[in-house]
Amino acid sequence: MASNATQYNNLTPAKPLDKKTLNKMVWRSLNLQASFNYERMQAAGWLYCILPGLMKIHGDNEEDLKTSMQHNLEFFNTHPFLVTFVMGIVLSLEQQKADINMIRSVRVAAMGPLGGIGDAIFWFTLVPITAGITANMAINGSLAGPILFLLIFNAVQMLVRFGLMNWSYKLGSQAIEILTANAKEFTRAASMLGVFVVGALTSNYGGTTIALTIENGESPIVIQSILDGVLPKLIPLAITLGLYVLIKKKGWSPVKCIALLLVVGLVGAFIGLF
Repeated sequence: MASNATQYNNLTPAKPLDKKTLNKMVWRSLNLQASFNYERMQAAGWLYCILPGLMKIHGDNEEDLKTSMQHNLEFFNTHPFLVTFVMGIVLSLEQQKADINMIRSVRVAAMGPLGGIGDAIFWFTLVPITAGITANMAINGSLAGPILFLLIFNAVQMLVRFGLMNWSYKLGSQAIEILTANAKEFTRAASMLGVFVVGALTSNYGGTTIALTIENGESPIVIQSILDGVLPKLIPLAITLGLYVLIKKKGWSPVKCIALLLVVGLVGAFIGLF
């Protein structure tokens, strides 16, 4: 049940949180989605993450701590790698004993834009670029490929988590203005870069070819050679665009698309099409 209180009993600002407590909450942020549910999304994980800070801030007043825990159990959902940005801002306001409704509003305003920004940074940019480089190493038989991918990906996300926590905690509510002022442009630029990278990966690693040939005396007509003359990697491009249509226009899930590819691939190989 949400608390009806609009301010804390003790309005004296608490001491600033120390580096050890901030770092402890960063490590806890790895468990943000451990209790994910479809009613309050990441709320339980969110409270678990910031609880050490709340106990430091409201530890001398049990009622204020209960109130803070109650309103921090309300609906929450943001990008898991960027959650420390919201944590720093909220903890800064909690430390100043700001109005509870203001803390609620700031929490909602901060968590919203981070979903698109996080996807643009990690899933559309970092993962395709890193996977593209290390997958080529793995294809060539190097064990360093998957190891390097995991090292780079996790090193970047941990640097982002620690950096955002300390930065946003120092800035407080001012960080919201910085985020929202450039969120649209940043997201668009990162998304465009991700699209270019995915296109390059499709061209570089798409290996599906047509195995059909047409008898023509001593010079059989190879269908794949004709397609390559029209546009190299035409079949991988067609598959990619077809999957895009199925997901975006027809509402297919990625699992259904994977199942379709398996069936088409097996049948095509069996009849000699691929």
